[in-house]
Amino acid sequence: MSDLAVYDMDRTVTRHATYTPFLLHCATRRAPWRLLFLPVVILSMLAYVLSLIDRAKLKEINHHLLLGRTIHPRDLKPLVESFAEKQVATNIRPGARAAIARDRAEGRRLVLATASYRLYADAIAERLGFDDVIGTGSIIGLDDRVHAKIAGENCYGPAKLRMIDDWVEASGLKGAHGHVRFYSDHVSDRPAFEWADEPVAVNPHAKLRRLAIERRWAIEDWG
Repeated sequence: MSDLAVYDMDRTVTRHATYTPFLLHCATRRAPWRLLFLPVVILSMLAYVLSLIDRAKLKEINHHLLLGRTIHPRDLKPLVESFAEKQVATNIRPGARAAIARDRAEGRRLVLATASYRLYADAIAERLGFDDVIGTGSIIGLDDRVHAKIAGENCYGPAKLRMIDDWVEASGLKGAHGHVRFYSDHVSDRPAFEWADEPVAVNPHAKLRRLAIERRWAIEDWG
């Protein structure tokens, strides 16, 4: 029986969000002219704030604008690798490194569960020593190119718990895993917090802090 440690990524393991920085990293290095689309990117973010589009559509729009409608994996790989190296060098919370080391020493299976795209979350997770990644997928077309379309669900809120459940079943752990420790900074992960045996609110924002106090969940400051 395997105990699990499941981590959110953005602002939990990392200090700052990674999705927009990833797209800017790619645009700057591959096609700087795409930075001309930044005003449209800002408008799309405003549309999301006004609830005119959802988070999944926001991701697809910005992916299309800054990375392109399609990109071949061989062209994407060096961008992903350089971005992951930068994130691991500069954007990881000290407390996250300590927690990962502790959970690994306890023999837990380390799982990164993130709304970020797996196309770069995998590279960050590998460098940090995670065993598995659950994240937002990208459609790979018949042309073998990565498309600016999400495959399945955006791994956020209730969808994250559904995707964790799917991973548990696919991994043969349904009814067979042990104690689950779950870490996140955001109240949108409430379904996963409530599923876990040991919820840990990490550097929580105000809504999550209030909920954690009310539910008597652990609160940790990872710096």
